[in-house]
Amino acid sequence: MNLTAVFKRIGIAACCFAPFAVACTAAAQSGPYKVEARWQIGGEGGWDYVTADPDAHLLYIDHGPRVDIVDTKTGKAIAAITDLKGTHGVALDDEGKYGYISDGRANDVVVFDRHTFKTVATIPAGTNPDGIAFEPVTKTVWAFNGRSSNVTVIDTKSLKVVATIALPGKPEFPVADGKGNVFDNIESKNSIARLDAKTLKLTATWPLTDCESPSGLAIDKAHRRLFSVCDGKTMAVTDADSGKTLANPTIGDGPDAAGFDPVHHLAFSSNGDGTLTVVNTASDKFNVVQNLDTERGARTMTVDTATGRIYLVTAEFGPRPAATAENPRPRPAVVPGSFTVLVVGRQ
Repeated sequence: MNLTAVFKRIGIAACCFAPFAVACTAAAQSGPYKVEARWQIGGEGGWDYVTADPDAHLLYIDHGPRVDIVDTKTGKAIAAITDLKGTHGVALDDEGKYGYISDGRANDVVVFDRHTFKTVATIPAGTNPDGIAFEPVTKTVWAFNGRSSNVTVIDTKSLKVVATIALPGKPEFPVADGKGNVFDNIESKNSIARLDAKTLKLTATWPLTDCESPSGLAIDKAHRRLFSVCDGKTMAVTDADSGKTLANPTIGDGPDAAGFDPVHHLAFSSNGDGTLTVVNTASDKFNVVQNLDTERGARTMTVDTATGRIYLVTAEFGPRPAATAENPRPRPAVVPGSFTVLVVGRQ
């Protein structure tokens, strides 16, 4: 009996036994994506979000008190923006001129020149600015403040704050739809907030069905779909006009970031358990087409819309410290020099 017939007869349970392990690993990895490369970036400490600049072939990686800038053609770090305190995200304008860093520990948004990588302005925000997005209709940057539960709106021409808008709870990652709306996951309320960039007002708060602690958020602008990744191995797919939850595909454990590929109509969830979940958005079923093995801790990611590649970041970890009353869930230390970018591409 050949191997195919064996698997048909005994099913996936054969994966537990040699010599079927190799075949089962291949089956688990079957799908449109594979890990193409690992770029060693080095450095120390933790990290947060990754932002792709497809036109400039660059990655901006928030890496503790600095932002590392990586050339996606070579996989090498070419510059860094330093003298920051605790970075979370980067937003890019649509003119290729400025970038905006949410420096959470400093309670600032730091503006930098995208050609020289020099800081040009520091703008006070709320408490712990975290998720950040550029809104193209009004030419504004929106910094969502995690501890003060509000959003600081910055005019990109004057580099001045034009509004501070209260939110219904603790915000997480935002996206803009290109039509004057900004959406943000409200982590503490299991909901999505919609804000009008022209009137500078909160216009809706929609509950997310079967979604706990939503973090990463992505958008399909053409088909008006929002993709929130949640605790409990769930993605919430939301209609961006009505706020209705359309589906809840199962994803990996411990997600933090979401992404969308408008060419191939796929949504992504990067998961701390070491998987990248790929969801087909071309039909109303929103079925999972792949759970790609990545590396433990690779929870943040970005999609390069020019190449279709996905970039994730992680590192090696030391032993987890003992829990204390002050810190009941301590994080393991990052091994110095082990910080790495994973490059995922289509097979």
